[in-house]
Amino acid sequence: MSSSTAINAYQPKTRVGRVTNFVDSRVGGSGMVKEFGRKIFPDHWTFMFGEVALYTFVILLISGTFLTFFFDPSMAETHYDGSYLPLRGVEMSVAYASSLDISFDVRGGLFMRQVHHWSALLFVAANAVHMLRVFFTGAFRRPRELNWVVGTTLLIMGLAAGFTGYSLPDDLLSGNGLRIIDGVVKSIPVVGTYISFFLFGGEFPGTAIIGRLYVLHILLIPAVILLLIGIHLFMVVIHKHTQYPGPGRTNTNVVGYPVGPVYAAKAGGFFFIVFGIVAAISAAFTINPIWNYGPYDPSPVSAGTQPDWYIGWVDGALRLMPGTLGPNFDFEWNIPFPWGVNTLSMNVLFPALVPAGIVFTLMLAWPWIELWVTKDKREHHLLDRPRNAPTRTGVGVAGVVFYCVMWAAASSDLIATHFLVSLNDVTYWLRILVVVGPIIGFMIARRVALALQRKDREIALHGRETGRIVRLPHGEFIEVHEPVDEYKRYQLVSFESPEAYAPVANANGHVSRSEKLRSRASRFFFEDRVAPVTPSELHASHSGHHGEIADAQDRESIASH
Repeated sequence: MSSSTAINAYQPKTRVGRVTNFVDSRVGGSGMVKEFGRKIFPDHWTFMFGEVALYTFVILLISGTFLTFFFDPSMAETHYDGSYLPLRGVEMSVAYASSLDISFDVRGGLFMRQVHHWSALLFVAANAVHMLRVFFTGAFRRPRELNWVVGTTLLIMGLAAGFTGYSLPDDLLSGNGLRIIDGVVKSIPVVGTYISFFLFGGEFPGTAIIGRLYVLHILLIPAVILLLIGIHLFMVVIHKHTQYPGPGRTNTNVVGYPVGPVYAAKAGGFFFIVFGIVAAISAAFTINPIWNYGPYDPSPVSAGTQPDWYIGWVDGALRLMPGTLGPNFDFEWNIPFPWGVNTLSMNVLFPALVPAGIVFTLMLAWPWIELWVTKDKREHHLLDRPRNAPTRTGVGVAGVVFYCVMWAAASSDLIATHFLVSLNDVTYWLRILVVVGPIIGFMIARRVALALQRKDREIALHGRETGRIVRLPHGEFIEVHEPVDEYKRYQLVSFESPEAYAPVANANGHVSRSEKLRSRASRFFFEDRVAPVTPSELHASHSGHHGEIADAQDRESIASH
């Protein structure tokens, strides 16, 4: 019998089975399902942030598809004649009028708008927290460096998607954001004005920016995000999932549950939980009430406006940047060119590009920075506890503090008005904090991590303090420590703590500048360290007074009865 005859011999008895067999015999799906369905994934609550990001993006696609049926991305002028009476007869763009129609005249439109907006906020938040988890646990190390780059690019694309969507309603709030972007673009020397005219279709606000942002928001950026998500998941399958250290877990295995049916069922249930929470928030809490803001008018100046939190830090950087330093230094420079004088506005260009450039450049380069410092080219599939990598943890905390200060600066005017303090004082303090805060955050985080390592060392050697004092036969009073179980002890002692190393000479006996720099970086990373507990130390600690303590506890137990 030929192989084709043997394959076709099976005839399913049900209609669903026949359809499934028809598809499988032509696309070979059963092999893929069998291979992927038995893929093992570890189970830990910190892994859910990546899932939340994925599920909220699915919600974004569903709700965004609904909104595209009713939104008109036109900047043509019209007079509103919808259901919202306070704005009836007001001149506005068609884009803003259609946004109002979605909110008041389309059945379920306001709910879907808010689902879209809340899920967008949650998508970026979950993506950011997921990246922080990966950073603090060292999951970016070989062989996942490129996946870290993909994740960072996903975060950037999430910010871009949020900004382009935030600007579409053409209300006062979104118009102010576009006004800031126009100022940043125009601060680019020589070509800034031309880029602004091209982007906005003329002098700001122009007639084309909403339509162009609409194309970016619903087509190009989602396509890039989908591609990056596919690459990210493909790499997760190829590299296998990271896992936290524990008994039986090594760099060569994965302890967890298979995708089918366990993990698939849990993931499916979790998706509906996320969907339900987003729907409940959207139904109960108003976000972006565009009818309160009115249509965008570029002539007046409005106060108390801030963009969404994930873009606010760039706005905060603009607010913190001074125009001058003392009476003699100005951040606006007039540069002569053969065709005339061009103004270089560093007080706009610098805060708009440099802080974000520093953050994302360091994020993209960090796997190779740590690889260069440690010279560690091994594959890592076991995660670090953040306390066991104190310098990395300190750098991460410094980055979070840097971001949070600029985020707070985006609301400097509201801080001043709500707390009845001077706006200038708020700005001066935030300027100090944006420089000093990350340094203090780094120092405190590293010292806390080292202190936690010392505490873990004491617990591993002597057990947990119980607060009970016993007297030994020879008269000594000691506190009874309860030994930790084997699983807990394994977590406390099973980690690597690299030591700082001296510069190494090359084949010619010469120590290069790069090697000297690497040695200094190594001392910065690893000079302050707590050595892991060795097996000999464990044996010595458990062969001391433990027998005497046990006898004292037995006598105490007998006396109490």
